[in-house]
Amino acid sequence: MATLDSLKRALGQKARATTASSLRQPLSDTQYSAGFDILVRGPGWTTYQDFIIPQLSRLLAPLFQSHINISVLEIGPGPKSVLGYLPDHLRQKVRKYTAFECNDLFATRLEQWLSCASETESPFPRLEKPPDIHRTPFVLKDNIESGTSASIGTTYDDQKYDIILFCHSLYGMKPKHKFIERALEMLVERPEGIVVVFHRDGTLHLDGLVCHQTASFPTGVVRVADNDEELDCFAAFIAGFIMQDVDVNEATRVDRRKVCRTLGRREEAYPDHLLFSSPNIMAAFTQHAITLPELMTHVPPVKGDNAVKNREARLHCPASIIKPTEIRHVQQCVRWAVEHEVSLTVIGGGHSGHCLWPNVVSVDMGAFDQIDIITGEGDGGDPGGDSMSLVVAGAGCKTGDIIRKTMAAGLTVPLGARPSVGAGLWLQGGIGHLARMHGLACDSIIGAVVVSVDSSQVLCVGNVPSQHRPAGSVRPENESDLLWAIKGAGTNFGIVVSVTFKTYAAPTYLTRNWVIPLSGNLAARLKLSEFDKLVVGKLPRNCSADAYVYWDAGQLQLGVTMFESSTTSRTISTAFTPTPVDAILGPGADVKVVDGVGLFETEMYISGMHGGHSGGKTSSFKRCLFLKHIGEENIASRLVAAIETRPSALCYLHLLQGGGAVDDVAADGTAFGCRDWDFACVITGVWPRDLDGTEAASSAVRWVYNVVGDLLPLSSGVYGADLGPDPRDAALAAMAFGPNRPRLGHLKDRSDPHGVLAYACPLGAPMEPKLIVLVTGESCAGKDYCADVWVSFFIDKGLKARAVSISDATKQEYAVATGADQSRLLSDRAYKEQHRPALTMFFQEQVRQRPQLPEEHFRKLVHDAVDVDVLLITGMRDKAPVTAFSHLVSNTRLLEVHVQADNQTRHIRRGSSNSSSSNNNSINSRSYLTALDYCPSLVFDNETMGHKTATRFAEQYLLPFLHEDLQRLAGMVYSIPNFPRQGIEFRHVLGISQQPVGLALCTSLLQTYFTGDWSKIDAVACCETGGFVYASALACRISVPLVLIREAGKLPPPTISVDKLPSHISSLASNDTKHTRMEMGRDVISKGASVVVVDDVFSTGKTLCAVLKLLGEAGISAEHISVIAVAEFPFHRGRELLRRHGFGMTNIQSLLVFGGA
Repeated sequence: MATLDSLKRALGQKARATTASSLRQPLSDTQYSAGFDILVRGPGWTTYQDFIIPQLSRLLAPLFQSHINISVLEIGPGPKSVLGYLPDHLRQKVRKYTAFECNDLFATRLEQWLSCASETESPFPRLEKPPDIHRTPFVLKDNIESGTSASIGTTYDDQKYDIILFCHSLYGMKPKHKFIERALEMLVERPEGIVVVFHRDGTLHLDGLVCHQTASFPTGVVRVADNDEELDCFAAFIAGFIMQDVDVNEATRVDRRKVCRTLGRREEAYPDHLLFSSPNIMAAFTQHAITLPELMTHVPPVKGDNAVKNREARLHCPASIIKPTEIRHVQQCVRWAVEHEVSLTVIGGGHSGHCLWPNVVSVDMGAFDQIDIITGEGDGGDPGGDSMSLVVAGAGCKTGDIIRKTMAAGLTVPLGARPSVGAGLWLQGGIGHLARMHGLACDSIIGAVVVSVDSSQVLCVGNVPSQHRPAGSVRPENESDLLWAIKGAGTNFGIVVSVTFKTYAAPTYLTRNWVIPLSGNLAARLKLSEFDKLVVGKLPRNCSADAYVYWDAGQLQLGVTMFESSTTSRTISTAFTPTPVDAILGPGADVKVVDGVGLFETEMYISGMHGGHSGGKTSSFKRCLFLKHIGEENIASRLVAAIETRPSALCYLHLLQGGGAVDDVAADGTAFGCRDWDFACVITGVWPRDLDGTEAASSAVRWVYNVVGDLLPLSSGVYGADLGPDPRDAALAAMAFGPNRPRLGHLKDRSDPHGVLAYACPLGAPMEPKLIVLVTGESCAGKDYCADVWVSFFIDKGLKARAVSISDATKQEYAVATGADQSRLLSDRAYKEQHRPALTMFFQEQVRQRPQLPEEHFRKLVHDAVDVDVLLITGMRDKAPVTAFSHLVSNTRLLEVHVQADNQTRHIRRGSSNSSSSNNNSINSRSYLTALDYCPSLVFDNETMGHKTATRFAEQYLLPFLHEDLQRLAGMVYSIPNFPRQGIEFRHVLGISQQPVGLALCTSLLQTYFTGDWSKIDAVACCETGGFVYASALACRISVPLVLIREAGKLPPPTISVDKLPSHISSLASNDTKHTRMEMGRDVISKGASVVVVDDVFSTGKTLCAVLKLLGEAGISAEHISVIAVAEFPFHRGRELLRRHGFGMTNIQSLLVFGGA
């Protein structure tokens, strides 16, 4: 899919080749307006909805909070100001609005929109005077003073603004940095204002201006109808001109249509349209944007070409690349960044796609390239390993340099597989051919010297030999936490200057290669299965096998390289000796014995695939997932399908074997939390280097993300070393650190409070939406309509919301399998109803073959929505979906809203006129709901027409789950590491009651959030200990009796009792799993009463199950019991246990939701 930028270039090249520039004529206001309307409709508006408006809301929220009145200058707003779509509480503060809009049609429409008399409809209802719309271009100060531009009044230079916004790029403004500098001069000084630029396509070259914040939206799309009239309009808008001569203009139109149809992409869902990629970036500047010269007086810039190898990064345009030569230079970089509220990126080996970032200063650590081998060093702690020797490597060293020097001393460090990679890889994992023997590169890190990005102090962390401790360095208070984080996520917490590794004896390697042609999909899957089970599964730790799945010589190929390492004195022979592997793969070829340096050249893709990928002939883009059981049908088939859909013949999958020592380290033993995997699957998009920056490169990148999206639900984690600020990486980053992400997020907040390293692998962003609402109900009850209404409601409240259907994936697969019209299945209700029985059977057969399919579909929807606050999911087919899926999103509130309507209403919505059929066999919604064997979170009666009732429901029942009072309560729950035993992070929920107003706040929320009717509740029940605290306060507040449930023997007779397994916390604190009994007074509650059970924690459900059984013994049915807990830990599947024991109809609520234990 070509970008709009490449389309513009192609149109320009065509025009230059066929017509003289003197014949060109600028677009009229009407022509420009028509093209603009095409640009922003449909998916074009999605860029505004999903990127521009949310980014503005988040970026400007602190400014609005600190100002009573806001003044705005907008350059080129178009017919409506995008600021008018901000949340209402922000728009209320805009008191002065000025705009420069030279398109007369737009200016008129803008004035009309802003001058709306109704306060409820006006975008800025608190303006102190009418908006000031200048129908002239925004020009540079020099042009005004020289008289080369139309004057706009004598007060132009005196106006100051809090916000200056270029929403529709800097179109036609050259040089761009001069216009931004002009805008910076027009900002208020105290408190500080901000200039915000949204730019579509291309890179902003701003001549050393430094961004305050930047963000990207690479997935924007524009959809254009494939008819001559619309293409003529759109192509003229993109090109920016038409031809004066009528005949020439007609010929130009014909040429432009051909260009558009050649470059535009067609999709099955929109067969009559052309799609173009429209990436967008945001760049925000403060008055600190011009302070780069201040830094460059202290720290030298890079001279000549930089050493960055990643071609993606080289396309970015950093503000500058600084190359410190001393530690004090690094400290000065940090102080400058903190003072001016900007971020930095760091260059180590130069392989990262985000080591350079647009309009951000990069710090090149290449001068810190010293390697020192210290024999017998034990200073500062036991380094462990097979040798007491240590290696201290500077952050500018490359893997090949370290291996070369250590090998000369008979030593090695288990680093990565390529000689040119640097510190970024070691600090974030480092998967090499010794990983099964000695672990990852980060596992060998025992110390580091780091410059704090908070204080700029030099920190010595862990075992740093005395001679390598810089003068004035200190030990941080959180040293153990910082060392833990450096071992797997080390690019996020400071600028690493040097790393101390433990070493091992240098081995010799025997390598053997196999290339196996595969005749088809089935053969490929069978061979992958054999490789997985019969080869890889039987290898000793000193052996590892890499596999490559690729296309070459006209067919699918499986390439395998076996690596065997040995440190014994025996000589490894290259003579062929048959092995069990040969019986499966055939005789190996190209047998070599190499040392650690020679090993680098044995990688199959270097010389054995596609004529070799070395020598700078190609560029690539990679993402890496961790997989188990690659021979299983559902994984093997996706691996094969990935190669079949490759956009370039050079793309491939690289499977690096794991296990062994990698898995020996506990998931929480280091920050690298993804340990349980058989293979690291590197999805590699490759294209010829001379096609960098073209559609060939873009399509390879899209392919990588598409394959990742397909495999992600089946993966056991993601390799974080490749990930950065690209929003497409957000879903991957959520799985990059296993159970360690929350801990890393907290540590990131403490270590980098100013966001100096904001463009490293994301840690602090939410892993999942804050609220996921599963919208269920019978066909034609109005589920999709309600979901859309609720999305609009949340967006109006300043939240980012999205509605998706979990059944869309099934519809797409069904269409492929049956030839049904996919577009109509997704959008045509009547057509979908015709296929509903067949669709249902198709899905049931899919689930029979792949029982985890519903979870896969759910995971993918959530992973694709990590950038939203509220996700609404329709199309659910699962019973008790909160029970089925809550453990998959254990940090997120998951609710089910069951939408119901009577049969007559549903028939009307279906389009049926046979009203009598609704009376036959009538099962109204309420009786249908009663027939369910579980209790939905909420029920919505969707009987009335229009959106008002649905909106009121969202206001009353859904929005409160995002209220700040719940966030305040969550903030009172402290985490206590290594309690009640090592490796457990304990959430002290009961500690809420020990804080000022904590008990009062919690009790108030328990009362408010209960979805039942307190006037119909006869008693509050609780069991010791946490339940007593909160239940007693609640019972007092609502004036109902308290029913105490205790361990047997602690209540006076007569009592009734039941068996109880140990609670989750009790089982963590002790290995004792014996049953106890719990009891309650026999006559304290009447049979048939309505009871609310209150507890502090709902985890495994064992305690609550016993409570419900006990209440059952007392004559209370499950339907008359509700449960509300202060905190729920869905990871432990407590709801599932209760449903298995017959308590699915019990209404269960919780105020807070936490992941982990």
